[in-house]
Amino acid sequence: MSGTYDASCVFCRVVTGEVDAPIVYEDEDTIGFLDHRPVFKGHVLVVPREHVVTLPDLAEERIGPYFDVVQHVARTLPGVVGAQGTWVAENNVVSQSVPHLHVHVVPRTKGDGLRGFFWPRTKYAAGEADDYAARIRTALKRS
Repeated sequence: MSGTYDASCVFCRVVTGEVDAPIVYEDEDTIGFLDHRPVFKGHVLVVPREHVVTLPDLAEERIGPYFDVVQHVARTLPGVVGAQGTWVAENNVVSQSVPHLHVHVVPRTKGDGLRGFFWPRTKYAAGEADDYAARIRTALKRS
């Protein structure tokens, strides 16, 4: 991992394995894992391994490769979870619940009830997140 690490940051601790999360994607610079409070099941967070707080803080040469991963997840996720599309969102400071750059890739289906910026949350049943993560991880490796 290049860059910095912040021991107080939960996403940095996911990156290092100190905090367990259902990982769906990993490369040298980026990691994707299931949100522990998903808007819809299969909701993935894509984060840089280095501690970067906001998109403007990400080195310019990293923006393209980072969003290549976001695009890969957005392209693959609907087929895995039976969705029709995705919602891709990123906050900078305002409404940013964890001060570590992260893009939400949320599976969407017409009529799913998501309206505007209201983010209702759901929960995974015991073992269900691991099943979702395994299916998404396998599909991301294939494509």
